[in-house]
Amino acid sequence: MTLSNLNQRPHIVWLDVLRFVAIFMVLISHSADPFNASVEARTNPDFNLWGSAFGSLVRACVPLFVMMTGLLLLPVKQEMGSFYKKRISRVLYPFLVWSVLFNLAPWFIQFAGGSAQLVTVFFPWGGEPSASLMDALKAIALIPVNFNMFACPMWYIYLLIGLYLYMPVFSAWIEKASDRSKRLFLGLWGVTLLLPYVQEFVSHFVLGTCDWNQFGMLYYFAGFNGYLLLGHYLKKGNDWSWTKTLLITVPMFAAGYFVTFKGFRTMSSNPDVTNAGLELFWTYCSLNTVLMTVAVFLFVQKIRLTSAKVIAIFASIAKCSFGMYMCHYFFVGPAYLIAVEIGTPVYLQIPVSASIVFIASWTLVHLIYKLPKAKYVVG
Repeated sequence: MTLSNLNQRPHIVWLDVLRFVAIFMVLISHSADPFNASVEARTNPDFNLWGSAFGSLVRACVPLFVMMTGLLLLPVKQEMGSFYKKRISRVLYPFLVWSVLFNLAPWFIQFAGGSAQLVTVFFPWGGEPSASLMDALKAIALIPVNFNMFACPMWYIYLLIGLYLYMPVFSAWIEKASDRSKRLFLGLWGVTLLLPYVQEFVSHFVLGTCDWNQFGMLYYFAGFNGYLLLGHYLKKGNDWSWTKTLLITVPMFAAGYFVTFKGFRTMSSNPDVTNAGLELFWTYCSLNTVLMTVAVFLFVQKIRLTSAKVIAIFASIAKCSFGMYMCHYFFVGPAYLIAVEIGTPVYLQIPVSASIVFIASWTLVHLIYKLPKAKYVVG
């Protein structure tokens, strides 16, 4: 089902549902941070179990957003400069606003009388917070170089801007490539999805990489550009029945989830595991994550909505989803404290926290959109 928005562009309703699924997955992922980043996560079996279970369940979140970007924007129809100006500016200003706010937050919380421990509740991966305004300003000055863990969600915006920079170049090939050529590219990309495990368990250097060269044989087929192409390639949908869709997508998701969950549990049970080792089976560009991502994409693609009210709700969520991504991390810690305070069982604390974060961030972004120039804050 399609509608028309104010710009008379086709409105793909199932994509709004997919945006809801993807953003809620992001919220679950970060609501699991108090379980996976705390000392208790290594010593409390319940924390380890449910942090692993929910964190592994939602690894498709970011790849789904990248697939939607490829579906909607490839092939690029604008001249390169115009495309950059339109797309990058829409994410750059909100990125700068929220990056500054996140970097000021540890100082401001302590300046207002909060403890360093409270800052850690808000930012589980942040480490020891500084109470110095000068340190916060230094972190802000380094935003062009990279994010820090107090602005953890901002890593995706660097990636997104990089994809925007690459898309006009990639698009020139996509416009001329046959479906067979696209499948060949995806096949080579598929091989690269195994490389994180080869590097961890077989050899650190593979396919020509070494101390003086990090660009291996399949480097140019690797990374999130595969998700861009996958979204573009699958945009036509499928004519499968619901029965066939379920017979394919459910085992596909289950297989990917099994590897992700068991792998993460194995790595997290090692007291000497590095941060890179801990994240190994949660890598977005891995075969297990791709299996889950494609399964969710194909499943949601079959959904058809008929209620105008339901369509309007999902359209509102879709409109707010970028802003929700930008601001939601402020609510993760408080939502976790609320979930604990109201006596939520451990196995439900993550989804309950995510639901609180969803309501809070959606409400905030909805209110911000009522202000003039809101796009500079929430996209």
